[in-house]
Amino acid sequence: MEYKYLTLEKDDGVTVVTLNRPARNNTLSVDLMLELEAVADAFQADVETRVVVFTGTGKNFSLGADVMDPKQHEIGSGPVLQRFRGFSLGPRMITKLNSIPQITIAAINGVSLGGGTCIASALDFRLGAENCKCGLPENNLGMNLSWLALPLIINLIGPARAKKFVIMAKTETAQTLYDWGWLDEIVPPDKLMERAVELAKEYAAKAPLTTQMIKRSVNTLSQAHDHDIMHMDSEQYILASMTEDYQEGIAALLERRKPVFKGR
Repeated sequence: MEYKYLTLEKDDGVTVVTLNRPARNNTLSVDLMLELEAVADAFQADVETRVVVFTGTGKNFSLGADVMDPKQHEIGSGPVLQRFRGFSLGPRMITKLNSIPQITIAAINGVSLGGGTCIASALDFRLGAENCKCGLPENNLGMNLSWLALPLIINLIGPARAKKFVIMAKTETAQTLYDWGWLDEIVPPDKLMERAVELAKEYAAKAPLTTQMIKRSVNTLSQAHDHDIMHMDSEQYILASMTEDYQEGIAALLERRKPVFKGR
């Protein structure tokens, strides 16, 4: 498959997948999300790649969902059943990224927000540039954290820090994220990809069958109840999107002001 918004570079068992919408800060349009889903599917049949590194081209890793994408607006309109089917793309994409058989590494440059942070959370390891910042701003927009990301965050940093990260919706520094355990390493910005590939080759040198079996077993054990808890993920988003607080959150974002929520 040819990709419009992703670039793939393969070398000696390591594939680097780069989100490639720099003019839009690698925001997640519907088309980019479909390509991420497709590339995740492709790795299921790829026995040559042993490690996959995800990063973003340009200044930032990804600033999350592209709220200006016409296809995103199309998904968010129409009958509730149609919206439910459309909103399933995000959870489906995250599930497929999380289920890639090979070891996966996020190399986070610049800023990662919302869906970008969800993607990084779905991977096995996260390296961050010293100047990177990551956040989950959904609650500032009157939205729940969807895309099945909440249990992934809890598994990485624990319930108390997850509540702080998601409810306060602040953009956190690399050092804070490392102290919490969300980032596995902090790297100078000019060494980020060098270190990501170096780590990838260390994992690629291990026996691929047993490595992938261990990954699958660890994920199964740690995520055993995730679906039971988050099966209403899209429905919660649809409910939130019907509130006045959601409309206020989006308006405040576009008008670059603080939202005033009224619980309606």
